[in-house]
Amino acid sequence: MSSAELKAIAMLLRARNAIDERITDVVGRPVVHGHLSDWIAAQIFDIELEPAANQAIDGFFRSGPLAGRTVNIKHYTRNQGMLDMTDAEDLDTYLVMTGPRSAGSKGVHRPWAIEHVYLFDAQGLYDVLRAEMRRIGQATSVPVRYWEQAEIHPVSRNANFPLSAEQTAALEEFRAGPGV
Repeated sequence: MSSAELKAIAMLLRARNAIDERITDVVGRPVVHGHLSDWIAAQIFDIELEPAANQAIDGFFRSGPLAGRTVNIKHYTRNQGMLDMTDAEDLDTYLVMTGPRSAGSKGVHRPWAIEHVYLFDAQGLYDVLRAEMRRIGQATSVPVRYWEQAEIHPVSRNANFPLSAEQTAALEEFRAGPGV
């Protein structure tokens, strides 16, 4: 055991805790992965978040082409082609924000970033994956072609949800930066 390494980690965690406390003051929720990404998505995509945690539905779109439709918001630090899915019939969409594409994560820093955003029709995706005999649940393997069809940022391939210049600029603020 290295005393110097332990002290360094303790110091870094204290700094991180101070930052997390400041973020909590802004978003009004504890800084756990899901709460922070839900809040960011709500700000950028005009989503009304559910007041209490709900496994299937995080909120609904307040405006735009999806106004009134329900959404499950996901954020993954790396896009590994997996999506945590549910069979909830009242869920309309998955809004998935990811960091860089990656085949693996062993020994790789996973910064909190938004490099890509995808919008999936929840029932359509569920139906097509079931037809392909895929298991639905946590870490559902979603073929690359469906990710490509659902992409709304940085490349807009999903015509059902065009982004405004303001939304695109807001998402660009969360890019990981060069070399990540």
